[in-house]
Amino acid sequence: MTKSVLVCGAGGFIGGHLVRRLMEEGCWVRGVDNKRHEYSSAHPTEFMLGDLCDQQFVAKVVDRDYDEVYQLAADMGGAGYIFSGENDAAIMQNSATINLNMLNACHRRSIGRIFYSSSACIYPAHNQTDPDNPNCAEDSAYPAAPDSEYGWEKLFSERLHMAYRHNYGMDVHVARYHNIFGPEGTWAGGREKAPAAICRKIAMASDGDAIEVWGDGCQTRSFLYVDECVEGTLRLMRSDIRGPLNIGSEEMVTINQMVDLVADIAGKKIIKRHIAGPLGVRGRNSDNRLIQEQLNWAPSESLRAGLEKTYAWIALQVEQSMAQVAKVA
Repeated sequence: MTKSVLVCGAGGFIGGHLVRRLMEEGCWVRGVDNKRHEYSSAHPTEFMLGDLCDQQFVAKVVDRDYDEVYQLAADMGGAGYIFSGENDAAIMQNSATINLNMLNACHRRSIGRIFYSSSACIYPAHNQTDPDNPNCAEDSAYPAAPDSEYGWEKLFSERLHMAYRHNYGMDVHVARYHNIFGPEGTWAGGREKAPAAICRKIAMASDGDAIEVWGDGCQTRSFLYVDECVEGTLRLMRSDIRGPLNIGSEEMVTINQMVDLVADIAGKKIIKRHIAGPLGVRGRNSDNRLIQEQLNWAPSESLRAGLEKTYAWIALQVEQSMAQVAKVA
């Protein structure tokens, strides 16, 4: 029997890659978003364009039984969007409303198996002040003290999903994503994340040029290639493990080191010009002990391997964009 799947956020970066994987598996996939995917060549069986903040639209989306529901839809972006403070109300209002609407609709239809994509941004800021030794173990989430309203909303929505699990017996699985990157994602415009922004800047630079880097570049992060994110998502969803579990890489680097790595991939010498900008916590790294213990799996692809594929794709987008501008001029 063909598996019936709903992907909320199918027009987004991770959602597009998840749709591709599900279609390759032969699933019937309904994708939903308030925008169509800008880059993905993979299309769901059916796509519904609309706003999941609208209860009437959600009722049309959840009009049938699904074997699996993936709730990835959220109002989000990179550090320039979620840490500036200018978008806090919209982020909290929109994302919380989407989750409330979707859970209520799935409960009414007795749809049990749901995956929710939370974020490493839920972890307490005070556990991430040392760039060399951040604490992001799953049980460190409380007492809660995220460093952004985005993190607070994600934490609330985690608890919302777990409350539906507890009260209504819904088979809810929760993952905390850590800095997912790869091709076919936002690479310009202000909502892109650090790997995409750095790839874009270096692709546009000439050998020996300087690029701007927010802060001193000594802040640390781990970055997970999108294919491994999708693999971890499916493994968690189709297991008896409920989570929350980290889905991320343990290969922690400074932002300066990532700039150097991308520059090496591009074959360019790049000068870093450090400027003020929104930074988030000083250090963050996925703790994969629990996912290894409970799923007997953890991401393993190197950061360089993922960046090689990502840089190649973004460099092509930059080339095509510049050619288009030249053509118009």
